[in-house]
Parts: sequence; structure tokens; C-alpha cells
Amino acid sequence: MYFLAFFITLAFTFYIFYKVKQVRSNRPMEKKWLSAKASIALGLFVSLFGINQLVLFPGTVTYIVGALFILIGIGSTWAGFKLYKHVLPYAEREAKELNGN
Repeated sequence: MYFLAFFITLAFTFYIFYKVKQVRSNRPMEKKWLSAKASIALGLFVSLFGINQLVLFPGTVTYIVGALFILIGIGSTWAGFKLYKHVLPYAEREAKELNGN
């Protein structure tokens, strides 16, 4: 189960990375774009954590809580991906306009 722990840590690291970049950005569309990427990373983190709990601690309560974590994580990942696809063209246009290209 070390690979699950590795991917959980990686997803959480990406979440922190994108949140820090979002706070440091001055562009509104770039902030939304980075927020969407952070939402995807957080959703993956929660889903992988739920899967990890199912593997490590088999039991009725764990199955219920793990299933909730997985569903919430998938929902967050899906919503983040939809927002990412929606905001990406606007963020690209904003970057071109502000960089003068």
C-alpha cells in the first residue's frame, strides 16, 4: 500500500502548490484556473484516502465512510475538471492580453 501513500502525498502536495500559486496570482481568470486545478488535486486526495482506508481497515463503518470519501472526491475532481475546461480559454486570453502578445 506504499503506492497509495505515495499518490496521496503527491495529490496533497499538488493541492498546496496550486493554492499557494492561486493566492500569489493577481489575474482573476488565472486565479479561477488555479483554483480548478487545486480542486482536482484535492478530489484525488480525498478519493485516494478513502480507497486507502478501505484497504487498511476492513469493516462496516470503514466501508461507509470510505465510500463517502470516494464519492465526495470524485465529485470534487469532476467539478474541478469542468471548471478547468471552462476557464482555460479565458485564462489564456487574459495571459496574452497582459503579456502583450
